[in-house]
Order: sequence, then structure tokens, then C-alpha cells
Amino acid sequence: MKEDLRKLYIDFFKANGHVEIPSASLIPENDPSVLFNTAGMQPLVPYLMGEKHPEGKRLVDYQKCVRLTDLDEIGDTTHHTFFEMLGNWSLGDYFKEEAINLSFRFLTEVLNIPVDKLAFTVFKGNSLVKADEESKSYWMSHGVSEQRIAYMPEENNWWGPASDEGPCGPDTEIFYYRGEKAPAVFDPNDENWVEIWNNVFMQYNKTKDGKFLPLEQKNVDTGMGYERTVAILEGKYDSYTSSVWQDLIKKIEELSHLSYEGNEKSMRILADHLRTSIFIAGDDAKIVPSNTDQGYILRRLIRRAIRHAKALNIDLNSNFEVEIADLVINKYQNYYGELKRNASQIKEVLTKEKEKFSRTLEKGLREFEKVTKDSNLKELDKDIAFRLYDTYGFPIELTVELAKEKNIKVDEEGFKEKFKEHQEKSRQGSQKKFKGGLGDHSEMSIKYHTATHLLNAALKKVLAPSVHQRGSNITQERMRFDFSWDRKMTKEELQKTEDLVNQYIQAGLEVSYMTIPKEEAVKSGAEAMFIEKYGDMVTVYKIGDVSLEICGGPHVKNTKELGHFKIVKEEASSQGVRRIKAVLE
Repeated sequence: MKEDLRKLYIDFFKANGHVEIPSASLIPENDPSVLFNTAGMQPLVPYLMGEKHPEGKRLVDYQKCVRLTDLDEIGDTTHHTFFEMLGNWSLGDYFKEEAINLSFRFLTEVLNIPVDKLAFTVFKGNSLVKADEESKSYWMSHGVSEQRIAYMPEENNWWGPASDEGPCGPDTEIFYYRGEKAPAVFDPNDENWVEIWNNVFMQYNKTKDGKFLPLEQKNVDTGMGYERTVAILEGKYDSYTSSVWQDLIKKIEELSHLSYEGNEKSMRILADHLRTSIFIAGDDAKIVPSNTDQGYILRRLIRRAIRHAKALNIDLNSNFEVEIADLVINKYQNYYGELKRNASQIKEVLTKEKEKFSRTLEKGLREFEKVTKDSNLKELDKDIAFRLYDTYGFPIELTVELAKEKNIKVDEEGFKEKFKEHQEKSRQGSQKKFKGGLGDHSEMSIKYHTATHLLNAALKKVLAPSVHQRGSNITQERMRFDFSWDRKMTKEELQKTEDLVNQYIQAGLEVSYMTIPKEEAVKSGAEAMFIEKYGDMVTVYKIGDVSLEICGGPHVKNTKELGHFKIVKEEASSQGVRRIKAVLE
């Protein structure tokens, strides 16, 4: 694209009364459902639940996202682990008619997409909720043929709730035809129709007894994938041949001395995984490779990238990862300033992990030789094949290739079964799919969220004023709080911290908030985990004279609502970061 899609999008919605807000961190605040922000609306959860946003009711942004559910699809023409989501939001302001009007105008007037290249889906209704005839009528008011609108079931055109109860509603999706001339009748199963925009209408509250009641605050949540839309507008069926990726692909061609043609899969994986790793390592959350949570994903991505770099004959002893990091940082630093701030950290993480894995790769080759030294061996069983994958990072393709040289078969079907089990465990644990929706905002979760403020304040008193929050994870059963500290806490320190939090609770401190300019909030001493992610106006929560933090909420009204606070465990999280797990009894 000659013009930046981000700028076109932001400028259009600003001209229509929206306020631009900055991208949030990749790491979600207080949402245990996923390891990363997977949709543009995720950081806005408190405000979609009714909290007042400091910038008003109309918002627009581009949000950095990471999705892991498609990890095994990376290497095809369309899937990306890291992507940017363009979004506009109405928090109890406009609803279906204006949302549809705005999206239609942007596509046809700003991007100059002909109407006859577009099609739409709407919710067809079920036994509890009627079909979304409103959205259909609004599309038709813009001259859209009825034949270009398809009714779809809830698995396609219904959002939420995130749990058994809560906000939910229908959505309407916009599709673009990639061929020369679009057929008169829209067939959602025709792969030439590609989704480019989704309007979600949060208009119901699902109750415990399964009823759908109208919401007092109706919200609009929209999303447009930056990478996909650019590829579509440039007429590229292969997203990696679009302007978003071409400089990176050319760099890989240069490093490997190979052409993209014939090496597409490995080059796509290398480009995608290193770009994602650079954004994760460059986030202000300071994620480093480890064997748990986000660190595990970062390690997995870097190692998979290195395997494909080796497959492309890139010299692993060279600084190829630094050259690629420099390219990505320079390309995105004007949009995501944290990449420039954390450039040295990014390069250090990539290089250290590359060096470590290179040694592991050699160990894996030695292990392979060991398990295949028996000249009578005819087949490598699934457990050995999976161990080579899981422990040494060997893809099954490499194991099969090495075994073939020795006339040994590999139990590939058995490996696939083991691999599937591994995937299911991952998905059930830390890699749950976030379906564009709200996290858990139950009464207990709100209590735990408030308790993180008290714990942060207590740690500053017991340990040092320099202690700062580095992350948190909240469920209805417990809270997890990460903070900056370079050693294990003593039993005495833990007891003092626990006692102090309980003193704050029993004191019955009032919880209040105010919306003020960010500069004023900082001057007042209000703390924020990632100050850069906030706009010009912020919400500051005050708990008595104990805590003053910039935060999105929600919180309890008085600390006496929290009950008794108990520290369950204190442990290391990453270098220079400790972790406390606690419960409210």
C-alpha cells in the first residue's frame, strides 16, 4: 500500500469523533484465559463491563496481538502468530446503525473498495434470540443486494459470553472477493470470499438460568486484521508477498542465498516466528525464555525459527538473528516505541537462546545416533520420536529424514497421537483460545484485583519503595502477583507482608477513583505497570492513604469486602522478578 493503512484507519475514526488510544502490552492484565492479548478488545474489558474510560465513549486503536491456536498452521499463506488488530469501539454510545455505516464508509470511501466486491453475514437466530434483521436492513440501506447477505449460526456470528453468564451478542462480518468478478450470490464456503472486518454487538446479558436480557450499556467492538487487509488490497493471495513482509523475506533470501520460491514454508516460519519473538522480547513486560507461561512460548518460537534457519542453510554462528531484529525494530519502532527502548534486550534474548539451542541441537543428533546404533533396528517407536521432538527440538520431518538414511522407519502415526495429546494439554492449560471476549469479572475476581493493589503497597513497605509490579494473573480461586525483587523473601518478610495486607483490609479503607491527565497522575505519585500504554487521560484508583495506582478496574468499594488474605507461595518468576501466590479466605 502506498498509504499506511493504520493512519488511514485512525484518521477516519478520529474525524468521526473517536479518540485514539495506544496499544496495550502484549501481556494481558488480570486475564487468566490467555498468555497474550489475542484481540484488540481484550485490554478494554473493564470499560466494556461498564467502567468509564478516561478518553470517553468512542475509541480507536491498533493493538499488537499474539495467537497461539494457529501455531501449527504457520507456514501457509495466511496465518501469523503476531499480528496487528485495527479496532474502533463504542462504549454505550452508538450501536448497530452507525457502526455499520462507519465500517461501510471506510471500506468504500477511504479504501475505495467497490460495493460489488463485498458480502456480509448476520446472525440467523436460535430458539432464544431472534435473527439479526436490524443489521441486514442497515447493510441493505447502503445498496447491498440481499443475495450478498448470508444468515449464519451462532458458531459463526455470535460472540460470548466468555463464561456461563455475562455480556454477549450477535456480530456481522464483512467479506472481500479476491477474484476478478464476484458472483451475484454470496457463498460463505467459497474460499475466494475472505473476511476482513467483524462488528460485534454486545446487547444481551446471559443470566445463570440461561435467559438473555437486554444490556443497559450496549457496546460495539470491531476488528480488522492489518496484515490480512494489506495483502487483500495489494491483490496478494500469499500474505508473505505483501509489503508487510517483503523486506523481511528478502533479508532471509540474502542470508540463506536461496530464493523464496521453493523454500516458502521455512522462510514463512522463520519470518513469522522471529518477528513474534522480537515483539514478545521487546515488550515492557520483560519476558525472557523459560520453561513456563509466556517464557515457554518465546523459547518455543525462537527454537522453531532456528530449526528453519538451519534448514535454509543459514550459518547459525553468524549474527543472522541480530540482522533480522534490526530490520524489524527499524520497521515498527515509530508505531511501537518499546522496540527501540528494549532493542539491546531483544538482541540479547535472541542470541542467547540461539547459542543455547544450537548446543541442544548437537546433543539431539548425538541422542539420535545413540538410539539408532542397533543395526537390526527397523522402526523408531513413537516415544523416542516424541522425546527427540520434546527434549531436543527435533521436528518429526528431521527425525524421518535421518532415519531414512539408515533404512529405519518411524512410527509417524504414533508420534502424531503423542503430539495431539501434547497439544490438548497445552490448550487446556495456558493456551486457551480467547474468542474476542471478556475475561472473568466475577465478584471474587474483582476482590482479588483489588487485593493486588494492597499487596503491591505492602511489599513496598516491607521490602523497599523500589518494588514495582511486573504482572498479575487472577482467577476466582487465587491471585498471582509478579514484582521486581532479586532474591527469595524470608519467612519474616512474607509474614510481615501478609499481616500488613490484612491490616489494610480490616481498616475498611474506601476505594475511589478519578479521571485526570496522565502527566498529573504521574506527578501525584500514582503507579502504573506500563505507563507508556496509557493515553493522555487515565483513571487513578485510590485506596485510603495506602495505594494510588493507574488502573482500569473494576474494584470493590471498601477493603472490608475482601476477607482474610493469605500468602500460599513465593517463588522466582524470571531473572530479577519474584512471584507471590495468594488466596482470600
